[in-house]
Amino acid sequence: MLAAERRDHLLELLAREGKVVAKDVATRLGISEDSVRRDLRDLAAEGRCQRVYGGALPVSPAVVDYAARQTVAPDGKRKVAAVAAGLVRPGAALILDGGTTALAVARALPQDLACTVITHSPTIASALLDHPRADLFLLGGRVFKHSAVTCGAAAVEAAQNVSADLCLLGVTGVHPEAGLTTADAEEAAMKRALAARAADTYVLASSEKIGTASRFRVLPWEKVSGLITDADPHDAVVEQLKALGVEILAAG
Repeated sequence: MLAAERRDHLLELLAREGKVVAKDVATRLGISEDSVRRDLRDLAAEGRCQRVYGGALPVSPAVVDYAARQTVAPDGKRKVAAVAAGLVRPGAALILDGGTTALAVARALPQDLACTVITHSPTIASALLDHPRADLFLLGGRVFKHSAVTCGAAAVEAAQNVSADLCLLGVTGVHPEAGLTTADAEEAAMKRALAARAADTYVLASSEKIGTASRFRVLPWEKVSGLITDADPHDAVVEQLKALGVEILAAG
């Protein structure tokens, strides 16, 4: 089998099975594990898979820049946002992460809702300026332009001095084994800092993120209260998450 054919086969496995185990593929094809790992390195360099120990997982489509992400699954994000907005009670303090799904949540919040919104996203804060009863707290720090949020030591320190009833957290990858992931280390650290300051944390994930992974882990499943997704409730990955005890809030 030629290298190009092997790589096509690996991509087909990723699409069909949701992961590639290098040892199993090598045995099945009668080739060395080194050959499989080399193919996976090449595919990862092209942005077509996310390498993990022992193999690879599907790469998240949500790692493109902020402007491009606004065109990815807008209907799914609106469905997720509608369910998430319903979790915000009058008088509650909400930590709202950055990103395009979180922006959809901000737009879905009732105009007259009395609440406190804490965010490290200038775009989120801007979207809520016309909500007269929403108190806004913008956490400062270095602006990570890829996601239009603040990150770094100053932002993490600011996050450690707030508390909230609810955190709505965005990620780029949602996977039973890899957990919740994102593509930038500092952004992952900021998300952990935000989630640690809320009584409950729910993850916002439109269906294209389900079963995918990015390079940096944000949180393991036991650290979140649940997942809000528009993915098919009978999707194999969703079923695996349920088996792990993850609460799934359907946004179909």
